[in-house]
Amino acid sequence: MNYEVGKNLGYHPCMQRCLLAASMLGLWLILGSHPLLAQVAEGGQAVFKSGVDLVTVSATVRDRKGRLVSGLEARDFEVLDRGQHRAISQFRTERAPLSLAILFDISGSMNVAARFTAAKFAAHHLLELLEPGRDEAALFAFDSRLHEVAPFTVDTRALNGALGEVDPFGATSLHDAIAEAADRVAARNHLRRAVVVLTDGIDTSSARTPAEVSGVAAAIDVPVYVIATVLSIDDPGSDRATPQAGRRAPAYIGTVEDLARWTGGALIYASGPASSTRAARDVIDELRNLYLIGFEPGTDTGWHPLEIRTRDDRQTVRARGGYNLTARP
Repeated sequence: MNYEVGKNLGYHPCMQRCLLAASMLGLWLILGSHPLLAQVAEGGQAVFKSGVDLVTVSATVRDRKGRLVSGLEARDFEVLDRGQHRAISQFRTERAPLSLAILFDISGSMNVAARFTAAKFAAHHLLELLEPGRDEAALFAFDSRLHEVAPFTVDTRALNGALGEVDPFGATSLHDAIAEAADRVAARNHLRRAVVVLTDGIDTSSARTPAEVSGVAAAIDVPVYVIATVLSIDDPGSDRATPQAGRRAPAYIGTVEDLARWTGGALIYASGPASSTRAARDVIDELRNLYLIGFEPGTDTGWHPLEIRTRDDRQTVRARGGYNLTARP
């Protein structure tokens, strides 16, 4: 169990330390040779014990017109864990600080047309929409590996200067970079946290698949938002979009769209200054309006698919796709 999550959910500090130690011991005993489980658990975040820890889920709710729905209460939600209803034991909606890992694609494919400019514009507006001294953010860049450009700080306006230090070149390990960034932001104190990826969506050298990466991020409840910097002809919201752009994403975008959805995040297009600004605002608005839901997990070990829904069928809930339950030591 994450120490800070336990603190925020009201556990005594001694109990928090005991639970964290027990979780890590159980993890050491059962991990074996499964690579995904090993990666998920390195941050001490993905071990849930029935009757002791809570599974926490960040959920976004929208109506049929795509508008964010606020003001809901715990009784408005249903949690299905492997198809079985779970009682909600923790529920939070108050405005809380954000932890944001901004992941900037500096691969060679970004150095095409206005992609890199759109990405920098979106990053700038993400930082401008954060509350200095309250929210925190870090700036990462990736090509064939992850680079920390600026560490997590509440002086978020100062990060704008660091944007000038990134220039596109090299291969792309998009999936690997997302997994590593998710692990880093999961170690932060705030419950409202996310990875925001600024990329063209092209991956040329990752060792991990999108499904593996989404499993890592989903298991530690870190939604991944992908701001896809595409050409205007591929942007469904652009006046220059081709008819195909309005019906489906380009083939190279499809894998990261699935990855984002499985973690409870989203894919948002950006092809110019206006759409980049709108994409940044959409991300921050969602994070400000997250519902934080906690429940006791089931008893069977393994992957637990989750379905979070409201009792109003006119509303759509987006949340992570599941969690891993380990064996009790």
